[in-house]
Amino acid sequence: MSANPGTDAPRVEQHHALTWEPVGNLVRALVHSRDDIGWIVIGGRVVLAWLPIYALLAKALPPLAAATTASMVTGIWLLALRAALGTYFTLGPTVASAAGTVTGLVAVSALDLWVPGIDFGVPALAGTAIAVFILSATWEHVVRSLIKHRVLVIGTDGDASEVMQELQRDVHAPFSIVGVVGEHPPAGAAEIAGRGALDELRRVVEAQRPDIVILTDDRASAWAVEPLLDLAPMGFKVVGVSHFFEHAIGRVPLRHLTPAWFMSILHLRQKPYTRLAKRSFDLVVASLGLLLIAPLLPMLAAVVRMSRGPIIYSQIRLGEGGRHYRMYKFRTMRADAEEAGRPLFASESDPRVTRLGRLLRQTHLDEVPQLWNVMKGEMSIVGPRPERPLFVKQFKDKIPQYMLRHKVKAGITGWAQVNGWRGNTSIEKRIEYDLYYIENWSVTLDLKIMWLTIVRGLFHRVAY
Repeated sequence: MSANPGTDAPRVEQHHALTWEPVGNLVRALVHSRDDIGWIVIGGRVVLAWLPIYALLAKALPPLAAATTASMVTGIWLLALRAALGTYFTLGPTVASAAGTVTGLVAVSALDLWVPGIDFGVPALAGTAIAVFILSATWEHVVRSLIKHRVLVIGTDGDASEVMQELQRDVHAPFSIVGVVGEHPPAGAAEIAGRGALDELRRVVEAQRPDIVILTDDRASAWAVEPLLDLAPMGFKVVGVSHFFEHAIGRVPLRHLTPAWFMSILHLRQKPYTRLAKRSFDLVVASLGLLLIAPLLPMLAAVVRMSRGPIIYSQIRLGEGGRHYRMYKFRTMRADAEEAGRPLFASESDPRVTRLGRLLRQTHLDEVPQLWNVMKGEMSIVGPRPERPLFVKQFKDKIPQYMLRHKVKAGITGWAQVNGWRGNTSIEKRIEYDLYYIENWSVTLDLKIMWLTIVRGLFHRVAY
């Protein structure tokens, strides 16, 4: 846990890598309009989904019948892919393609079952689904790398600077800032080609042809409405800064929370099928996890027992609704780590952590006993990480929105953690990512977080 929860600098590594943006700019230069690019993207999706389906059907049907049926099946599959790709920015092309492929597979399986004369066969259908997924994910990765969404930022306050920093921090983000319009260009705008004052908005938009226009403050928004309406035939989309952060970056800026947003949270949590799906998911994953990890439990227990003290360590944490519960972990510190009875944050190179305990913390194997908390219904596999009551009191006194995290069960892993906000990082940023998770929960998002926990979590340098 962080010794300095107010630190604003995330422990996220900067990636300095070659990008495909110059190639994407060439593609834009070769086509005549944004609509042409859109048709190329859609055409690629159609062809790459249709080919494996046609190959499947061509073995049993005449060419014309195979082509016709393949077109019908492709339409069903593309509807599923399109719905999944609506979460493209935050879930990424691989997860979105996987979700769309699975949904399409279910729909096509129903077609196979109920429509006379169609019998794909399970092995062939599975092979086709794998081919659709691989081709779709590859295509979406190529599109994401080659054709970045061109972003114009209107406004020059702190939000404008935050948008620029967020997009410039990750060279792999599917966005490229092409213009900044406002009275006082924020830091970092000097290298951007499309710069100008508010009265130069038309010139900048016509020159840079953005895909997305972000309004970052009320003054700029009020002024820009009329010019943007006049320029609307150019086909760009206009979003507020909070909407952009939530749907493109995957977090909810605290200073932009509105009553409407709070109402959406209340609405989502009232859906009984959402809670049922979440609980079912937790039980399945926790049961499988306990079965898979069971052979390792004696070894893990022996590792912990190499230092004096109990094998299992427990602490009182706050869960859903602010209720107290006892959370279990494999002990990784000395038995007298809190001898005075006063809760202490863990710190980097903490002397209380045992040598083997540090390895358990780095690999997150110390969290395994929390699967039992999940089985008991006290925790979830994925959710905001729980804190101790004393720390919760400190945080909520500093940040009023902190208690919103307790609208759902705490999790073994979470959206904030896999995005680098753990350890010695900002509590505010963690809350922003937690709130995004609460509002946008889905099984697909949980699966992505679990996957990222494995990929990014093992030996994470701030997991101390």
